[in-house]
Amino acid sequence: MGGEVNASRMSIDLDTDNRLSAAESNVHYEWDNSNEAVLTVQPGETVHIECRDSWDRLVNAETTVEELPELTADKGGMPLTGPIAVADAEPGDVLEVEILEVDHADWGWTVFRPGHQEVGLLPEEFPNWGLHYWDLDSEGGVGHYVDEIEIPLSPFPGTIGVAPGEDGSHSTTPPRNVGGNMDTKHLTAGTTLYLPVEASGALFSVGDGHAAQGDGEVCGGAIETPMDIALRFNVHSDRSIDAPQYHMPGGDASLGGPAYATMGIDSDLMAAAKSAVSDMVAHLHEERGLSRPKAYILTSVAADLRINEVVDRPNWAVSAHLPESIFPE
Repeated sequence: MGGEVNASRMSIDLDTDNRLSAAESNVHYEWDNSNEAVLTVQPGETVHIECRDSWDRLVNAETTVEELPELTADKGGMPLTGPIAVADAEPGDVLEVEILEVDHADWGWTVFRPGHQEVGLLPEEFPNWGLHYWDLDSEGGVGHYVDEIEIPLSPFPGTIGVAPGEDGSHSTTPPRNVGGNMDTKHLTAGTTLYLPVEASGALFSVGDGHAAQGDGEVCGGAIETPMDIALRFNVHSDRSIDAPQYHMPGGDASLGGPAYATMGIDSDLMAAAKSAVSDMVAHLHEERGLSRPKAYILTSVAADLRINEVVDRPNWAVSAHLPESIFPE
């Protein structure tokens, strides 16, 4: 049966200003702007944050696929470490979250749910539970799968965001315009995330560690794993955005160099795509000085639409990635 797993190897080399453990007093299971901050930081400060896995330590190496229904019966919301209040952050501002370093445990797991629960992209083809337990080789940078298949590891937080402005308790399952369960594989070390602030102090939380994931997270699971993450926070009062945006230092999603991405989050996939494109046009107009017609054309010929996740009902996440190598130095 699931339960506490053996201590696993995680380390953050950066010497941060603050540290926040995943102790019970620092973990919450819903988004709510009335949650009291467990830590307050100043703009520019760094924090080393410990995060539990998305099923809150219920799965371990001895867990069998037959036990999963019983575990999910006990499972509440996703455990998030926080909230962290950032001084001077007020509604209408933009919270900058610089992802400095991410590390994962030496184990992980991937689950897909039975088809009647309608989680994942192909529920009609997979009527039963599925489970794979991963041995994660940090030194080799791979996760070991069946038939000697090796998956390159690229850890990131599946859930990262700030409290919504709407009062009350909100589920941790779907992403929102303030972030949350975006399952966006590009939020790795080196990426800077920008979030619209809707509550005083922003009330930032993070969790749901992923060691690797494909765009879309199509079966409803990544390589789920405990995670340590180091972040730096800043506040921009001279900017305004309606949904998450992020800047990537490089990688396959940006043709090898830096890229900027705008996100659309909506219950309709087409509406999410339109929001991502509209925000990219606005970004090019406001930040690069292009006219809106020129920005629209450039988005069409140079930006790539990515389905970040298509399984966290009722909202889906789409991003538009634009390589910055197209601009003169």
